[in-house]
Amino acid sequence: MAQILELGVDTFGDVTAGAGGELLPHAQVIRNVVDEAVLADELGVDFFGVGEHHRADFAVSAPEVVLAAIAGRTRRIRLGTAVTVLSSDEPVRVFQRFATLDAVSGGRAEVILGRGSFTESFPLFGYELSQYEKLFEEKLDLFAALIKPEPVTWRGTVRPPLTNQRVFPPIETGSLKTWIGVGGSPQSVVRAAHYDLPLMLAIIGGEPERFRPFVDLYHRAFQQLGRPVREIGVHSPGYVADTDEQAREELWPDYKRMRDRIGAERGWPPMGRGEFDREATHGSLYVGSPETVARKIATTAKALGIARFDMKYSAGPLSHEKLMRSIELYGRQVIPLVRDMLS
Repeated sequence: MAQILELGVDTFGDVTAGAGGELLPHAQVIRNVVDEAVLADELGVDFFGVGEHHRADFAVSAPEVVLAAIAGRTRRIRLGTAVTVLSSDEPVRVFQRFATLDAVSGGRAEVILGRGSFTESFPLFGYELSQYEKLFEEKLDLFAALIKPEPVTWRGTVRPPLTNQRVFPPIETGSLKTWIGVGGSPQSVVRAAHYDLPLMLAIIGGEPERFRPFVDLYHRAFQQLGRPVREIGVHSPGYVADTDEQAREELWPDYKRMRDRIGAERGWPPMGRGEFDREATHGSLYVGSPETVARKIATTAKALGIARFDMKYSAGPLSHEKLMRSIELYGRQVIPLVRDMLS
């Protein structure tokens, strides 16, 4: 039987470069993201995800607003986040925003909940990093109650309790597709199974096969709970050009700047070209010609048994024109090739 695999694209709204190499204003980057989503919809891409960040190098801090704008200009593509930082947000408001997005998009909304890879939102919204785990655990527990089509009774320590409370608007179809985003925490994998939610693996370094233990743990958790396992997805950076050499040469300088900027904050050494090429060849960078990228996606799908692959298509100040070309190649060539390889 052919493996069913959804193929999507994600963006963090990286601040990209203009025609002269200068960084674009955040407002223009956001408008470009909307145009990129419209193109993805026209090409038959299954999903478009927008990240949430609160720092200068990413333009999108309110992804639901951007997704609503996209909903008004698209017809079929599913729309979601990559990810929503639930720990520093209010679960009831997150649910209401996505219920509204689901309404305006005709039932196309979904949400990926996570703790995020940055911590700027915690001081911004007045949360203590010492409560990092508790905030996510309790807010996820509340959100899991909110997505059920029934009044909510909940009690915790990070916000006031709810007693037999209805939250509006309700999801028209009765269910909001909700994923748990996981970067490297076994506890989060088990938590996703506990709440009967699908798992989205953020593979941002190393060989994808190293996430096999997380997949096995997820399956074992469902077996112990006596429930059918839910779907698993993968999110990973990618860039498509006509040839492998062109893709690597175009992405390398911008990817290095982005990687080194974040690495300086976290104590990582600067990225060398050899490391970049290894990641592009054997690791989690899906960079190359349509044939190369399709082969890597199909290999990952077979190895991990995933139901969805989302390519993060911007990594640093690449131009909007190059990103549009990458999305076009992904939609027109990579997706059909992957489907052929998995048939």
